[in-house]
Amino acid sequence: MIENNVEQFAQLIPQKADLRDFAFMAESFQRLMTYYRCAIMEVETKFRVLDVQLSLNSENNPIETIKTRLKRPESIAAKIQRRGLPFTLESIEQNLFDIAGVRVICSFPEDIYRLADSLLRQDDVTLIERKDYIQNPKPNGYRSLHLIIEIPIFLQNEKRMMKVEVQLRTIAMDFWASLEHKLRYKKDMRSVEHYDQISQKLKACAEMSATLDSQMEAIRNQIEGI
Repeated sequence: MIENNVEQFAQLIPQKADLRDFAFMAESFQRLMTYYRCAIMEVETKFRVLDVQLSLNSENNPIETIKTRLKRPESIAAKIQRRGLPFTLESIEQNLFDIAGVRVICSFPEDIYRLADSLLRQDDVTLIERKDYIQNPKPNGYRSLHLIIEIPIFLQNEKRMMKVEVQLRTIAMDFWASLEHKLRYKKDMRSVEHYDQISQKLKACAEMSATLDSQMEAIRNQIEGI
C-alpha cells in the first residue's frame, strides 16, 4: 500500500525536480504517510476501547463498524493545487487535515454524541475543528458529525502530533451518504437532465433517513425504559 503511494507520488513531482530532491521527497512522503497510518490506528483503538467500555452499561455496543482511509496522493495534490499552496511535505502536513480519516458508524444519534464527548475528554486528544452536520445538515441533506483532532503517536525515538479527521454517523446516514456519493460522482451530475429534481429527491431521502433515525431511537429508549 505504502509502495503504491510512493509510485503515485512520484508522478506528481514536477519534471524539473532534481533527482536527489525527488529521492528525498519520495522517501519523506512515504515516512509521512506511515505516520498518518499510525495515527489512524491510534484513533481506531481509542474508539474500540470506548465501544467495549460503554457497552458495559448497555446490552448493545454503540459502534456498528469502523472504516478508515488514507487520502490518495493524487487527491492530496489536487487539493493543494486548488488552494494554491506549495507542493511540499510541510505544506501538506500544515494545511491538509483530512489525510488520515476514521469513520465511525453508530446505531443511534445519541451514540454519536456520547462517543464524541468521551473521545474529546481524553487528555491526549486535542480538538482542532468541529462541524455538526447532524444539527445543521448540508444543503444536499448530508448529515454527519465531523471532528478534526490532533493526537500523539509514539515512535522509536520521538513523539509526533498528527491530525486525523473523524466522521461519526448512524447506519442510515452512512447508507444515504454512500449511495448519494455513487450517484452524484458516477458522472458530472450537472450535465444530467432534471438535475435539480434529482437533487431534491436525494434531499428528501436524507430527511426520511433522519426521521427513521429519530423514530428508531425513540423505540430504543422506550424499550430500555420498560
